[in-house]
Amino acid sequence: MSSNSRDRRRRSRQAAVLRSDRDRVGRSPNDQISARQRGFSWRWVSLVIVLSLSGLMALFFTSDAFYIHSVAVGGVRYLTREEVFAFADIANQHIFWVSPEEIEENVKRSSSVADVDVRLSWPPQMVTISVFEREPVVIWIEGGAPIWLDANGRVMAQREDRDDLLQIVVEPNSTGEGLALEGEVDPGIVFGALQLQELLPEVSQLRYDPVKGLGYVDGGGWVAWFGTGTGMDEKFSIYRTIAQNLVNQGIQPAEINVAIPDYPHVDTQQR
Repeated sequence: MSSNSRDRRRRSRQAAVLRSDRDRVGRSPNDQISARQRGFSWRWVSLVIVLSLSGLMALFFTSDAFYIHSVAVGGVRYLTREEVFAFADIANQHIFWVSPEEIEENVKRSSSVADVDVRLSWPPQMVTISVFEREPVVIWIEGGAPIWLDANGRVMAQREDRDDLLQIVVEPNSTGEGLALEGEVDPGIVFGALQLQELLPEVSQLRYDPVKGLGYVDGGGWVAWFGTGTGMDEKFSIYRTIAQNLVNQGIQPAEINVAIPDYPHVDTQQR
């Protein structure tokens, strides 16, 4: 029994050695080298990718090309490119930290701006700001200082002479109540002024009184007051009828007030 066991163990070891030899003979040296090369190649590829990404990130955050020193500006007529850039408040910021929404809100701080569109891109032109400016429709003169108003009464700085715009001069003895503290004038004043401009195209300047509203000096020498808001065509028709009747009667009025068309008022005392 002992001899048979030793024979079986010897034959098992011999069979294992033969299988190992067959495996080594079946796998060529080229196959072994190719396997080692494949493992070696992938490790280097991974290292190259990591180094490339690290270098790219370092380039992004260290290169001056990605810091904003100027912007492209479109759509401006009254504002300058420098003013828009200053309002944007992004000078010397990295392009990665810039928010288009924040830029839009910053530029809209200008009273001359109605809307803004911001586009971000890669260098060299990373930021493009398209500005939609408010358009002035009248010139508001209070205390001798002219400013522009848009159709909604929004106050803007006067940036150039515009002889084509209707002027509204606030009465010097008034309290200036029409000019809102937040930089807006009652839109009804602007609406009424534009209607009167259509009815009186030859008149280039209107008056404004917080109580009497809008008015102008008639060619007959008196002042006509029309209030504010809409319905100026009706008020003007009533005014013309009253003025003609007074002239026919030989009465020289100082003021004709039709701000409340159902209750017109005539002042015949010369001031």
